[in-house]
Amino acid sequence: MQLTDSLGRTINYLRLSVTDRCNMRCSYCMPAEGVVDKGHDAVLRYEELHLIAEAAVGLGIEKIRITGGEPLVRTGIVAFLSRLANIDGLRHLALSTNGLLLERMAADLYAAGVQRLNVSLDSLNRETFSAITRGGDLDSVLRGLDAAERAGFPPPKINVVVMRGVNDGEILDFAELTRSRGNSVRFIEYMPVIREEGWQRHCVPGEEILQRIAARHTLEHVCKGAYAGPSRDFRIQGAMGSLGIITAVSGHFCGECNRIRVTSTGQAKGCLFSDDTTDLKPYLRPPNPEQLARVLKGIVTAKPEGHTITCDGYGHKNFTMAQIGG
Repeated sequence: MQLTDSLGRTINYLRLSVTDRCNMRCSYCMPAEGVVDKGHDAVLRYEELHLIAEAAVGLGIEKIRITGGEPLVRTGIVAFLSRLANIDGLRHLALSTNGLLLERMAADLYAAGVQRLNVSLDSLNRETFSAITRGGDLDSVLRGLDAAERAGFPPPKINVVVMRGVNDGEILDFAELTRSRGNSVRFIEYMPVIREEGWQRHCVPGEEILQRIAARHTLEHVCKGAYAGPSRDFRIQGAMGSLGIITAVSGHFCGECNRIRVTSTGQAKGCLFSDDTTDLKPYLRPPNPEQLARVLKGIVTAKPEGHTITCDGYGHKNFTMAQIGG
């Protein structure tokens, strides 16, 4: 079954957040003090998250990515992932993580049926990494990357939020990982989610990132797979891995968007930057799978044409990425 929105876009990808908690405090993602405790009942139970996943797959969703916050901090996450992996019709199960807990959990994640890992890693310099994450341990993340490959995962995808004057001097270092380690590295433009005056000073356009790499290396275009995200992908000639740019600010990719999102509190969104949300809890408490499926299909049908972020500003309400699911 193919799931399409009103503009004819195929929607085959669900980003499902299991928590807004995190063991880092990345400066662009959440306040230094963390997020406000919403209380136990506000966060969906695993049974409810599984019901959403089943309904989405029944409609035509083929890929689910588990996000947070940091999903690995939630107790019972491995057993939940194992249940998801056994949903009939689900073709691809992925997980996004900051990597801090990956060293000790990678083997269990692989055994549970997770097929691909994305790791947020914004600096290869210990001091810069600690500053961005407000205390994160770079060596733990690097050991986690190694543990993931030992467990059987393909080299994890690495997501880098590029910030001018902060970590943009490391662009070529990250590009080198596609040659030395075979990782896929995706450079993400800095996006305004937490209210910040003059946020544009941090934004390095995707084309500038490509130009810096192309000045040193020969780049080849890479064709994306059916479940790929919004990046434009390239490969350094002869490299095992690939690199991509995600240009949410300088070059919208809304016409190719293939996803919907559900937060850990059950708020469904057709677009990360849309202020329109639908609360799914009324269809989960008590469970009403038929109505839940109809509501999810309605969210797909009403998916907006695009967002309004430009280098000049934006119109959406501010939020933290941890609340939505990065």
